[in-house]
Amino acid sequence: MAFPRNSLRAFLTHAKKSLFTAIQSSQKVTIVVGNESADLDSLTASVLYSYIRSLAPPSGAFTPLYIPVLNIPDADIRLRPEFSAVFRHANIDASYLVTLDDVLGVHGTAFRPEKTKIILVDHNSLRGELGKDFATRVQGVVDHHEEEPRIVTDTSPEPRVIEKCGSCTSLVVRTLKPSWESGPGGSSLVSGAAHGQGDTVDNDASVTRNWDAQIAKMALASILVDTANLTAAGKVEQADIDAVRYLEAKINLSPQHAVQWDRTKFYECIDAAKRDIGALSFEDILRKDYKQWTENELNLGVSSVVKPLGFLAEKITGNPSEDKEDQFVTEIGDFMAARSLTIFAVMTTFTSSSGEFQRELYVQALSSGHAAAHRFAAQAKEQLKLEDHAVASLSEKPGSMQPSSEGPWRKIWLQKDVSKSRKQVAPLMRRAMKEAI
Repeated sequence: MAFPRNSLRAFLTHAKKSLFTAIQSSQKVTIVVGNESADLDSLTASVLYSYIRSLAPPSGAFTPLYIPVLNIPDADIRLRPEFSAVFRHANIDASYLVTLDDVLGVHGTAFRPEKTKIILVDHNSLRGELGKDFATRVQGVVDHHEEEPRIVTDTSPEPRVIEKCGSCTSLVVRTLKPSWESGPGGSSLVSGAAHGQGDTVDNDASVTRNWDAQIAKMALASILVDTANLTAAGKVEQADIDAVRYLEAKINLSPQHAVQWDRTKFYECIDAAKRDIGALSFEDILRKDYKQWTENELNLGVSSVVKPLGFLAEKITGNPSEDKEDQFVTEIGDFMAARSLTIFAVMTTFTSSSGEFQRELYVQALSSGHAAAHRFAAQAKEQLKLEDHAVASLSEKPGSMQPSSEGPWRKIWLQKDVSKSRKQVAPLMRRAMKEAI
């Protein structure tokens, strides 16, 4: 039985309660989960997919209810200030979300893999803690990353969409738009809808339009941030443009939301919240948007940071009299050791004082990863347009943090091809690791 049309707040409340009921009574569960960096796109893609699919589940669905899962522990939600900004527009808060703690049994008994089907959004190969027990339970994919060789091929009745796009949420919108329109209360009309907690309505049509507008704002948040309000060169695809138009139409159908809607102001608010990481520690900044892979028995970690390396370096709380470069290398080394990494990269994005969007790339590798790091540097130089780069708090001139045969290999570049994000850089690094002798 499909979930009755309701607010996102009411849906998430029902989904979380249903998860715990399923665990306690050993019932079947369908979960929708984003990647292990749990960024805004993973959050909105998983929630949107779950909400729409539960309104109109396909014939042959494993369960009629789809439960969104945030692929991090409860405690790590605090590292993502942009979530709170989005929650305000969707009339929810963090307590409504299902996290790894719930799925893996930190709060009690976890559910069994054989009782589970998993839909992946914003990645196409299940890794991390969930991948250990649930990798064979994948039955659907909507993603915009490079296709993994071990991805499931038969996902029926769920979709299998892997396509270049600025935001995975855009692909979810395109894939499930027919279900959104044809499900209960489609086309912004509903009969006898239950009122969600915290909703104020005049009639059934207006309440549904209000719910749609809240959900549309949530989905727009990640699309606009990931595409810089549809201005990011080399990232914006037609699916992003179409999704923004469709979601804005949902907002404009609600008089309550349309009267104050300003896309640019909304984007600037969410983007500013995402970049507000001043209260986070050095390690927390690296953990905030982090992914990890294993290739050729070498472990790679990549952190995306929304501030320049100089900002990150100033977060080091070591002895002020010690060399800042040495402290930075040591802190990175400690982060790597805690995760058994062979190679670690920090990718930064920021706007220069002249208003230019820029990217930096810092790579550090243990001796066992020197060959792979050298190979990456040689292969990626032209593809990413890498230039030796100086960071005032770390080095006095470009190239001063030179790769070394003694201790860790490390290098700082300015990445002139700013259209290449982690989606393109990580595969290049992984390829170098596979090919390294």
